[in-house]
Parts: sequence; C-alpha cells; structure tokens
Amino acid sequence: MDIEQSGQDAATCEALMRGGSRSFFAASRALPRDLREAAGALYAWCRVADDAIDGSARPRQALEDLTRRLDAIYAGQAINDPVDRAFAGVVERHQLPRALPEALLEGFAWDAEGRRYADLDALSAYAARVAGTVGAMMTVIMGCRAEPVLARACDLGVAMQYTNIARDVGEDARAGRLYLPVAWLNEAGIDPDAWLRAPVFDARLAGVVQRLLAEADLLYDRSSAGIGRLPRGCQPSIHAARLLYSEIGRELERKGLDSVGQRAIVPRARKAWLLARALVAPLLPTAELRAPPLETTRFLVEAAARAEARIAAEPTLDWVLELFERLERRDRSGAVT
Repeated sequence: MDIEQSGQDAATCEALMRGGSRSFFAASRALPRDLREAAGALYAWCRVADDAIDGSARPRQALEDLTRRLDAIYAGQAINDPVDRAFAGVVERHQLPRALPEALLEGFAWDAEGRRYADLDALSAYAARVAGTVGAMMTVIMGCRAEPVLARACDLGVAMQYTNIARDVGEDARAGRLYLPVAWLNEAGIDPDAWLRAPVFDARLAGVVQRLLAEADLLYDRSSAGIGRLPRGCQPSIHAARLLYSEIGRELERKGLDSVGQRAIVPRARKAWLLARALVAPLLPTAELRAPPLETTRFLVEAAARAEARIAAEPTLDWVLELFERLERRDRSGAVT
C-alpha cells in the first residue's frame, strides 16, 4: 500500500472514531502518533463490525460476511475498503491474535440475538467479548503481552462496558434490549418483561444501576496497576480513558442514577480537567497487578500471551540480517570461533 493510500485510510478511521466516541477520541490524542493511528484503525473496525450486525435485518448473514472479511484480513488479502486495509496493517504489524477480534464478533452476535444475562457472571462474559477484547488488543498494539498487564486491560474494558450499560438503560430499553442482570432486577422487585414493555425510573431501578456502577468501580481501581506498567508514552492516554469513563458513572450519580429519562454526559470542562490530570499525575503500580484475571476474560489473556511465545520463537528478518552482518565482520577480521 502506498503512503498516500495509507494516509487516506487513517483519516477515514479517525473520522469514524471522532464521530463515534468523543471519550475514546479524546483519550487517543495522548498516544504517540503511530499508535494513535493503530488505535483509530482498531476502533473503526470495531465500529463498522458493530454497525453491520446491529443494523442488519439478517444479523446471521452479516456475521458470516464479517467473518469472511476477517479471513481475508488474516490471509493478507483485505478487501478494497479503507477500514479493512487499515486494520489489516495493524494485524500484520502487531501480530494481533485472531482469537481477539473473533471474540468481539461473537459478542456482537449475542447483541443481535437479543440475549439477556441471568447474573453478573453472564454479563461479564458478554462484556469480556465486546469490550475486554478491545482492552487486550490495545495492550498488544502497545507492545505489551505480559499476562498480568493483559488481565488488567481486560478489567478496564469490562468496567467501561458496565458503565455504558448503566448509562444507557433507557436507550437500550427503547430498542427492546435489557442488559442489567435479571437476578438483580428480580431481587429489586422488578419484573424484567413488564418493565421492558413500559420502562420507567424509580428507586428500585436506581439501586440496580448503582450496584452495577459499584462493580465497575472495583475494576477501574484494579486496572490502574496495569496502566502503570504500560510503555511510558502510552500511560497518559489509557489513564485518561479510565478517568473519562469512570466519570460517566459519577455524572450519572449526580443525576440521581436516572438513566431512563436522560443520558449522563460529562461536561467538556470536566473532560479537559480529567485529561490534564492524566497527563500530569502518573499512576503508581500496585499489588493488584498480580490479581488473577476475571474467569470470563482468561481466554483473552491466554490468547494474547501465547502469541508472544510464538513470536519470540520465530526468527525475524532483523535478527537474520544481524546474524549475517556479524558473520561477515568475523570473516573480514579472520576471527576464529
């Protein structure tokens, strides 16, 4: 691919990210340039895949089409599409394990099926696929495949998804979807089917939303240990993403936890303050780094970590060239081994 085409594809991906997620876009600005473009390509591919399934009258067919596109990307033959080309470049440069985007597509398929989640474990399995995958892929892109750091990245992704679910209860209900754990709703005295037919906010629902935000906060806290072990140039961006998303929960609390009649939005001035805080207040690693991964994200962590072993075992072109240069220098000097 020529430089001009690559630049155009990157611009297309950036436009999708800018229009799709203001928080993600704002946080990505703090990444080094090459990683910023990779993050944009990853976000754009996720966005396109989500829209293709979510907006299709035949979601199964859409999933099959996306799987074929993924096949082409991993075969080095991406279709003539700017997002696919850009994502294929990320896959090749960073040796991104296929199990990660495949799991993401599985999560989108669950959306298309209209699944409900019996308890927090079931919801965590969903969040692992639609968001934990993104955390794992971003960590690989940043050049880190250590299992403890990957586990904390998945924690952050799952926490962000819990926040999204808490914020979008009303919006999801109007689309016929309900993500809050069914067991929690029953415990609060809310019949899920009856509520979905006529979604209203009350103190019972507020308690369920608060409970989910509390679970998210536990994972936000735990994720900070992993952020502190990322490459230094990447830490401010991921720290900013953590602060921006967790602040959505705080904003929701300020609005009385009503996510049915309104949507919590972090004011621009508050976002600017949080971004500045991420830049000037580095995170310190904590003992939480060694905590085991969530059972629902373990397969993602292991997939990325196994890829590291394969890469380490394969001689790279740079290694081969260096070997020949050393042999040539030895021959010229007449050295004997």
